[in-house]
Amino acid sequence: MSSLDPPMSLAARLSRKERSEAGKTLRDACPRTSHAEWRVPKHRADPVELLERSSEGRIPELIPIRYGRMVRSPFTFYRGAAMNMAADLATTPSSGLRVQACGDCHLSNFGAFATPERRVIVDINDLDETLPAPWEWDVKRLAASFILASRNDGHSEADARDATLACVRSYREAMLEFADMQVLDVWYASLDIEEVIAQVDDKDVQRRIEKRLAKARERSVLEHDFPDLVTMAGGSPSIKDDPPLIYHYQTDRRERFDEVVRGAFNAYRESMADYRRVLLDRYSLVDIAVKVVGIGSVGTRCAVMLLMADDDDPLFLQVKEARASVLEPYAGRSAYANHGERVVKGQFLMQAASDLFLGWTEGRHGRHFYVRQLRDMKVKPLVEIFTPSDMLRYAKFCGWILARAHARSGEPAAIAGYLGKSDKFDQAIAAFSVAYADQTEQDHAALEAAVRSGAIDVILEEE
Repeated sequence: MSSLDPPMSLAARLSRKERSEAGKTLRDACPRTSHAEWRVPKHRADPVELLERSSEGRIPELIPIRYGRMVRSPFTFYRGAAMNMAADLATTPSSGLRVQACGDCHLSNFGAFATPERRVIVDINDLDETLPAPWEWDVKRLAASFILASRNDGHSEADARDATLACVRSYREAMLEFADMQVLDVWYASLDIEEVIAQVDDKDVQRRIEKRLAKARERSVLEHDFPDLVTMAGGSPSIKDDPPLIYHYQTDRRERFDEVVRGAFNAYRESMADYRRVLLDRYSLVDIAVKVVGIGSVGTRCAVMLLMADDDDPLFLQVKEARASVLEPYAGRSAYANHGERVVKGQFLMQAASDLFLGWTEGRHGRHFYVRQLRDMKVKPLVEIFTPSDMLRYAKFCGWILARAHARSGEPAAIAGYLGKSDKFDQAIAAFSVAYADQTEQDHAALEAAVRSGAIDVILEEE
């Protein structure tokens, strides 16, 4: 099994300048301009067949919901096709430097959420596919997502390319800054939502963000989530059914499910640090229901748990199935036997702050899961209504955040040395992103054709 290689500073005990020079020499074997190319591999798998392969092991009746979400647009297809792009990225040039990678790094997997200290930060918030891998893979997936999201919003090709360039430039310039910082300062770095608002020069946009932030801060688990998600029918609290997105198993299957869940809950408790167990033990598990989540996870076994510390003190936890990372066939197996632990440890490495209730467990049939709070002052970017200036601004934030995440686990001086101060890498990734967005549109068309022919069943939800 492989894990993240030690940073160059520890492995070779080089100075910061020497690490930078070592990164610069990597350009000889992997020129920065080489990243511009996207060539369809000779034996590239059929995109629809890859999607069907990624659906293996998912709950059968939910798979049509997944395909229904993916068929909406090339952008939604891209969000659900992490396995497809992982196979493609493995054929592209790489400098050889590795980091703790996100694995599914697109612009919709960033957002604002509360830290345990109740600050609201902007960070990567979906790390189901995280694994040590080449840093370029995250950059390319993130950059191409800006082309697709911009096209989806009706922006011009010039605006789409500008957003992608802004993202990569922000990543490169941030990595140059992190390369000169002390290690602890890199780990302490974060992006508060107030900093984001302060950098917005459009007063209307500022007010819109502040309004959404205020609404998120005012949202109370007891006053908002509890009435939305819970029914008191029968005299005791239970999660409301809202099929097919939230539902309980019926009769004897529900009893077996509840029994398995309670055993898995005990194992989850053991995965937590002692002081966090004290917090968790204030609550009792009251109910659990199956819950359909985002595009990439539809059909995997996910659930919402209701816990109570008192009649007026609820807590909701989200349970998500953790399968092998889509990067594993190309970057090596995880160092962790449990993929839930892989996700949790990846979050601790990549995020500036992580959920108090993060933990992992294993089901009776060997399936792996991780657990976190359901909602917590979360503010999701409304990418679908972004103007070109919104997209450009957001791209800069995402580039900075990704660089910070990579700098925590990788060697920023070496990556910065490779990137350099010119825009050669930026331009190369922008060219790749346009070409790969074109490829994604072709792959999406293949899914549309499969749906029209009846080869793929879909359930189209109301938007």
